[in-house]
Amino acid sequence: MVDLGSQYSQIKIEVDEAIQQVLTTTAFINGPQVKEFSDSLATYTGARYVIPCANGTDALQIAMMALDFQPGQEVIVPTFTYVATVEVIALLGLKPKFIDVLPGTFELNPQELEKAIGPNVVGIVPVHLYGQCSNMEFILEIARKNGLKVIEDTAQAIGAEYAFSDGRKMQAGTMGDVGTTSFFPSKNLGCYGDGGAMFTNDPDLAEKLRMIANHGQKRKYHHDSIGVNSRLDTIQAAILNVKLKHLDRYSASRNQVADRYDEAFRNHPNIQIPERASNSTHVFHQYTVKIQGASRDGLKDYLQEKGVPSMVYYPVPLHLQKAYLAFGYKTGSFPVAEQLCEQVLSFPIHTEMLKEDQEYIIQSIISYFSK
Repeated sequence: MVDLGSQYSQIKIEVDEAIQQVLTTTAFINGPQVKEFSDSLATYTGARYVIPCANGTDALQIAMMALDFQPGQEVIVPTFTYVATVEVIALLGLKPKFIDVLPGTFELNPQELEKAIGPNVVGIVPVHLYGQCSNMEFILEIARKNGLKVIEDTAQAIGAEYAFSDGRKMQAGTMGDVGTTSFFPSKNLGCYGDGGAMFTNDPDLAEKLRMIANHGQKRKYHHDSIGVNSRLDTIQAAILNVKLKHLDRYSASRNQVADRYDEAFRNHPNIQIPERASNSTHVFHQYTVKIQGASRDGLKDYLQEKGVPSMVYYPVPLHLQKAYLAFGYKTGSFPVAEQLCEQVLSFPIHTEMLKEDQEYIIQSIISYFSK
């Protein structure tokens, strides 16, 4: 699905030099590369503050802690996403209030969002799934009217740009109260281990996020709040400093791969290509289609025989996962998400994909339907 080896080979000299510098100085925790990366990412995204942390899940948890969400309160979240988004809600004693998604863009359904607002709801977590932004203008307006906080889950969409109706453009993760992201190796901006970050434009909130991520302390051994230990490793920051310089090229490469897939499958009766939102660019963390009128799992097995990887993101919606059945949702609660889990299939997409390799993938997919 990704080719990190080929990607590394293209930037090997830069990465090796960056790692060697950390090894030479031995500043393994909170070394200067961490601040350098934080500043560079702030410049790139336009966020006023970037607070690095250990991973994307921690970023979500710290954001909810900093916003003072209390046990028993509700947080609206789409049911069609990765488990980390809801995991931290449950861990903090909050209640996930699931909503359905749009069948074309896979983002949370704005009309369902309005219906989910209630007296116990304190926040909304829009997930910028597969690489493009949710309808943030609508979400932010709903949040403003109802006094709700917005935490953007940007783990799959770093670098995507959202256009407001007044002409303003902002990057994914920089529009809500807090944005969160992951630097897991397979992400568009990935390190060689775990890593994450939070974005905010609020100086007081930035200080609180930073403090919680560092054991609740502003000054060493003086703890002002209950915190966690969540740091971005210096070596990973050094690697990310290098890769950030290439992120626009990576996004362009992913779009080229997506365009070739679109061209190949646009009129195919069994393959519905991903819908691109009119108000957001797409960085294609995943290229995800819907298989209709044929067996999705049959295609997946066939591709495996041909040596072509594919993945189902995601086979079970969160409201039907065993761990979250206690929140009272049942089969049929969110029909779009439930149907997507039966239809979606993601094809390989990465920054170093060769045209001839993609052509083999395309022909393998087409040959399944002509058997």
